[in-house]
Amino acid sequence: MDTVSLLLLGLACLLLSFWRQTSGREKLPPGPTPLPIIGNILQIDVKDISKSLTNLSKLYGPVFTLYFGMKPTVVLHGYEAVKEALIDHGEEFSGRGNFSVSERTAKGLGIVFSNGNKWKEMRRFSLMTLRNFGMGKRSIEDRVQEEARCLVEELKKTNGSPCDPTPVLGCAPCNVICSIIFKNRFDYKDKDFLNLMEKLNENIKILSSPWTQIYNTFPALIHCLPGSHNTLTKNIAYIKSYVLEKVEEHKKLLDVNNPQDFIDCFLIKMEQERHNEQSIFTDENLVTTILDLFGAGTETTSTTLRYALLLLMKHPHVTAKIQEEIDHVVGKQRSPSMQDRSHMPYTDAVLHEIQRYINLLPTNLPHSVTCDTKFRNYLIPKGTIILTSLTSVLNDNKEFPNPDMFDPGHFLDESGNFKKSDYFMPFSSGKRICVGEGLARMELFLFLTTILQNFNLKSLVDPKNLNTNPVANGMVSLPPQYQLYFIPV
Repeated sequence: MDTVSLLLLGLACLLLSFWRQTSGREKLPPGPTPLPIIGNILQIDVKDISKSLTNLSKLYGPVFTLYFGMKPTVVLHGYEAVKEALIDHGEEFSGRGNFSVSERTAKGLGIVFSNGNKWKEMRRFSLMTLRNFGMGKRSIEDRVQEEARCLVEELKKTNGSPCDPTPVLGCAPCNVICSIIFKNRFDYKDKDFLNLMEKLNENIKILSSPWTQIYNTFPALIHCLPGSHNTLTKNIAYIKSYVLEKVEEHKKLLDVNNPQDFIDCFLIKMEQERHNEQSIFTDENLVTTILDLFGAGTETTSTTLRYALLLLMKHPHVTAKIQEEIDHVVGKQRSPSMQDRSHMPYTDAVLHEIQRYINLLPTNLPHSVTCDTKFRNYLIPKGTIILTSLTSVLNDNKEFPNPDMFDPGHFLDESGNFKKSDYFMPFSSGKRICVGEGLARMELFLFLTTILQNFNLKSLVDPKNLNTNPVANGMVSLPPQYQLYFIPV
């Protein structure tokens, strides 16, 4: 084929792709004109997508369309649009949008990246099992309190020397999940446990990198280019292998009349459905579901805890008021309990403000519509990816005056009582709300109050000079690395 023919063929392909992009646009919400193949990627800062979405919403309104590559994505910006979709039209917007990097390993299984009846059944089973093992009840609170005490003992071993809190703050919530899934917790120095934590931590960094946003936009690149996404795949393969070993151990010791943990319950369900060829209860789905529970129940909580300590060092007057409330309500002789929270409005407000301020999941995980959906006079075709800007909800300046400032007053009324807000959506909202929300909120309260009951936090630099801006703002907002002193009270 000669050069002219090649050029004409290339031009024809470009025109075809452009026609495909524009043919259905008239019914979709407005948005910037996409370029052939690459869409609107040049108009988006992949290092801070949420900021780009805010700027575009000023031009196109709270509901607009972007093209990440050749596929349209409908963006919902602001509380009203997000609430209308995820709550008022929850069923239609309950699909999980494609997340190419994770799809390579999840393969539509588990809870986070599954869809349809597969997702509904697995979510229902997981919630029921977690509740049976105490989530939201006193029994799980006992586990978290025990882990909080272990965390304090581990921090005492620093002997007031400067330390990076990342490893130990990762181990604590991970051990709570391990006690539910594997029955047993691990010693903080266990090599396998630390290796598992290292892989999980590295994966969150990779998923929050600009390169991951590029790969998700152009999934074909995943198969032909080197990059950190390959490290992600290897890490997940390692974790899957580790989990599979535990599953095989459980199979040998299984007592169907006395299940000890999540794995036992899943294996019993597998046995009950062994004659059902369409059953979703398989070894592969068990492993993927456990990975989802680890990801949702470990890294998000540990990242929030790391960010929390950084903010508390940055604002020592806030820390002092929390410790004053702890002294008044809890004292020194017993561990904090969930019953204390209702008597500690300032501490509760600080915890809410930490989650609001750090904006852990700026654009949420992608949703999709489960059917052709009419939304605000637009027609969104079935399967269209939906991006919900949680940043725009958590930073709403009418609900939270001066949203760029860290201010516990955002959640306090004039009398100093805790004030709820419908705009508080760090765990998303609607049918895809985080399965472990209740556990995460319990851990944040009990871990932080137990730490502050036993230690003063001391920064290595003047608190005014501490940087609290995220170092990554992709899928997850990650705090900068830092060290601090844990000074026993």
